[in-house]
Amino acid sequence: MSMAVSRRAILAGSAGALPLLRARPASAAPREIRFWHAMSGVNGERLEEMTRQFNAAQSDFAVTPIFKGTYDELINATVAAYRTRTQPQLVQIYERGFMTMLLSGAVVPVQELMAAQRHNINWADFIKPIAGYYTHKGELAAMPFNSSTPILFFNKAHFAKAGLEKPAETWQALEQQLRQVKAAGGPGSIMADDYHWSWFENYSAINDYQYATKNNGFGGLDTEFTYNRTPVVQQVGRMKRWMDDGLLQTAGQGVAAAAVFTSGRSATFIASTATHAAVMAAANLEWDAVPLPYEEGRTPRNSVIGGAVLWALRGHADADNAGTASFLAFVAKPETQVWWHKATGYVPATNAAYALAQSQGWYRERPTQEIAVKQLTRGEPTANSLGYRFGNFTQTMFAQREEAERAFGGQKPPQQAMDDAVSRGNEILRRFERLNAGRY
Repeated sequence: MSMAVSRRAILAGSAGALPLLRARPASAAPREIRFWHAMSGVNGERLEEMTRQFNAAQSDFAVTPIFKGTYDELINATVAAYRTRTQPQLVQIYERGFMTMLLSGAVVPVQELMAAQRHNINWADFIKPIAGYYTHKGELAAMPFNSSTPILFFNKAHFAKAGLEKPAETWQALEQQLRQVKAAGGPGSIMADDYHWSWFENYSAINDYQYATKNNGFGGLDTEFTYNRTPVVQQVGRMKRWMDDGLLQTAGQGVAAAAVFTSGRSATFIASTATHAAVMAAANLEWDAVPLPYEEGRTPRNSVIGGAVLWALRGHADADNAGTASFLAFVAKPETQVWWHKATGYVPATNAAYALAQSQGWYRERPTQEIAVKQLTRGEPTANSLGYRFGNFTQTMFAQREEAERAFGGQKPPQQAMDDAVSRGNEILRRFERLNAGRY
């Protein structure tokens, strides 16, 4: 089945699915709720569309979305704004910034906010790997918004030319398939810019390998990385072998990895389910998708999430908090969740929203958008698959990437590279632990 669908057709088909509420009557100027975010391109347009619908639905508040750059730029801007008391009411922060936000003293936990503003949210209905990641002391700290997980996109034409229908379920069998594709004159795989998330973090979760002590950081700030003592080391070696053999390539300076796949120049692409927006917009691309592979002999567990959540910031009048809570209640509605899911490829955050999408027949029309939900909800999360909770997570990730890329370039063997990555990462964790002693 061809999956080549125009972006215009998708958005036209999904735009009307936002929950319809009463039109705003003429009245005094609504109270402005500033919403800082990091979404650009198509998904940024969808975010703005969501806020417009909320603003048109009531007369008390007007959410103003303000793009603040990348996730890293946004969290830095948020910290600076809070110090100068110029912070917005609402901010979108990526999952790697969870510990920084949680321990900052600058936030109102979302369950506390919604209870104070008398919004009844079924918190137990949030999908476990999503809610679990952002839950502290039994309560959600922030509202899930754009949650994603990686899946494996593949070019059907390249696979068919090699006599293959779809990618295999295990890494070992997938490697043999990629060799067949190459032998048939096809290209290798393209590596996403955020490959660490898929190839190391989700790899560990799905295979139920420990990544760090203390339940991957959930159990305390004194967590330590241990992935240098797991098959992550062999995964780094596999990636180097694939690169050396022409089975895996990087996009190159200034080139988006997704563009390499959508132009037909790679056989597979492991990337966020939110890549659906770009893939579905590609012209003349025969594609499909499957869950991430796992190691032979392992029982695959759930994958872990990426993306971001919405944090309510302290220091605002109660009337502002009421507006923030009202918008968050709108975001949590199953109808809003389903519209967002259809328009962007991000997963619905609640079981009710997933059930609504099923009842509407959405997955018969777009079966690949159900892969991420099924992968996230596969089995009961273990201590190794609930997610990762590390202080200064972005810094530890950059250290890991630097060392992995030294292994890819032949400067270090995989074991030494991961030993050095863990050593550098643990130093970063200790600095965060000292700075936040007693807060967690």
